[in-house]
Amino acid sequence: MSVLRINKTLQKDRKESVGKYPMGRRMKQGFLLYVTAVFVMTIGTVTVFAADDPLTVINNLSTFIFGLIRAIGMILLGFGIVQVGLSLKSHDPSQRANGFLTLAGGVIITFAKEILTMIAG
Repeated sequence: MSVLRINKTLQKDRKESVGKYPMGRRMKQGFLLYVTAVFVMTIGTVTVFAADDPLTVINNLSTFIFGLIRAIGMILLGFGIVQVGLSLKSHDPSQRANGFLTLAGGVIITFAKEILTMIAG
């Protein structure tokens, strides 16, 4: 009987520890400020102007899209540097390999426009 009681107590403790953590007022305000800053930085910074010439419109859209791709590449580049640094600290070879692959992928994505123009001529 005592084993059954201990098992029920452990299950109850496990259910209580998995519950959601409540967000306080300051945390909600901080999260709202963060979401607003990300929204303003991604939507409000780059404007694509329409023109009479359709080729100009396509070039503006291309510049906008490659700007977004460059931003994603820079994020991956920074994440790869962090991964390599953490792997050097923990002496983990698989994490180091993943870090260098992420770093290389970030470089390729960052300079995708230049690579494509070099290939196309």
